[in-house]
Amino acid sequence: MNHTVIVLIALVILVITNLVSFFLMMHDKNCAKKGSWRVPEATLFIATACFGGLGGVLGMKLLRHKTKHWYFAVFFPLMLIVQIAILAVGAYFLFIK
Repeated sequence: MNHTVIVLIALVILVITNLVSFFLMMHDKNCAKKGSWRVPEATLFIATACFGGLGGVLGMKLLRHKTKHWYFAVFFPLMLIVQIAILAVGAYFLFIK
């Protein structure tokens, strides 16, 4: 498969997973304001862990949501760093090796 196709597929997947993660955070914040049923924290973690780290961190920072929970404040940025490292290693082996 062509490198360009692989990069485009990866970018589409990253955009989708990060949008899902961000909008789940937004939905949970709106539900919290209304006092309605919330998105389970496990769902937020799973969405962020599935390469939605940037969306989760942006949702946390821009929406000021889940910032007082230490496990979100620590693990969301940590997941983002790990995801960037994995993508960097993947890019290295795709383009250099």
